[in-house]
Amino acid sequence: MTAYALAHLRPSDSPVEDDVLRYVERIQATMEPYGGRFLVHGGKVEVLEGAWPGDVVVVGFPGLAEARAWYASPAYQEILPLRTRHLDGDVVIVPGVGPEYDAVGTAAAMRNARERAAGERAGAGS
Repeated sequence: MTAYALAHLRPSDSPVEDDVLRYVERIQATMEPYGGRFLVHGGKVEVLEGAWPGDVVVVGFPGLAEARAWYASPAYQEILPLRTRHLDGDVVIVPGVGPEYDAVGTAAAMRNARERAAGERAGAGS
């Protein structure tokens, strides 16, 4: 199932560093062996709730194994410091959902987990 690498990169007060430009120039070649492709790469963020300073990057991979392998790959690890020395941010890998996904089922599972936890807390208090 498709997996995604998401980055929230926060703005810097200084001009874009040459290291960051070299990182951007080289990153795509590190993703290609793992089937990764940019789905979102910068662009204007339209904030609908809360605050979102910075940029968003979303890379799609065929699955979690490929996303993890890309991030751990020697090619990506070699260029990673070019970005991290100059830009603060958060990067996560998340699994996607398939076409059969139903949020109603997720709500039911969350409800059941909440009720189990409440029952365990009540049992512990006895």
